[in-house]
Amino acid sequence: MPHICGTGQYFFDSYTGGMLPQSFFTQDAIRLAEALLGCELVHTIKGQTTAGIIVETEAYRQDDEASHSFRGQTPRNAVMFGPGGYAYVYFTYGMHYCFNVVAGKPGFAEAVLIRALQPTQGIPFMQQRRHTTAPHNLCSGPAKLAQAMALGPDQYGASVTTPQLHIGDRTVVPAVLAGPRIGIKHAVDKPWRFWIGDNPYITKHTFNKRPV
Repeated sequence: MPHICGTGQYFFDSYTGGMLPQSFFTQDAIRLAEALLGCELVHTIKGQTTAGIIVETEAYRQDDEASHSFRGQTPRNAVMFGPGGYAYVYFTYGMHYCFNVVAGKPGFAEAVLIRALQPTQGIPFMQQRRHTTAPHNLCSGPAKLAQAMALGPDQYGASVTTPQLHIGDRTVVPAVLAGPRIGIKHAVDKPWRFWIGDNPYITKHTFNKRPV
C-alpha cells in the first residue's frame, strides 16, 4: 500500500523556480526521486519549448535487480556510472523512449525514471507530437512524456543543467506517496516509486490510489 512521505499541495497552476545546479543531482536515486517531485522539466529543441511539473518518478540503483546497471556497465548504460545530472535515455518495447536523470556520484550507477508530468509550457507542441488534445494523456507515462517533450537518443548523456534541457526547482513541497514500481519483474516490492498524491496527471494505475 502507498505511504505518505510529505505534505503540501497536489496540483500546480504556475511555476517560478530557478534551474537546479549539477550538485543537486549527486544525492542518491531514492532521495532524488522524491526531491524531483514538484520540479519542472524543460526541453527546447528547434525553437520549440515544452515543459511540465514532475509528478511521478521511480528510483533505480546498481544493487537493484530491476536496474539496467545491475549486471555491470555496458555501452547502453554507461552514462549511469558517471556523475549525477545527466540524461539516461533508453529504447524499450521496440517503439518507445524513456527519460531518466542520473543520480549520485561516479562509480555507483543509479538513476531516476521520470514517469509523468503535468504539462505547463508548449502544450500545442505536445499535442502535435502525441496526436491527441486530451491534456491528461499527454505526459501520463514515461513513453508519453518522452514523445511529448521530444526526448530521445539525441539527449542521451546530455546535461540536465543547460538552457536547452534542465530541471527547475520546485516552489512548494508537495504531498508525496510511495509504493511499488510498475512494469518490472524483479525487486517488485521495493517502494521506490513516488508520486504527488491526488495529482490528475500521474500514470493511470490502480497502485496510485490512496489507501482506504
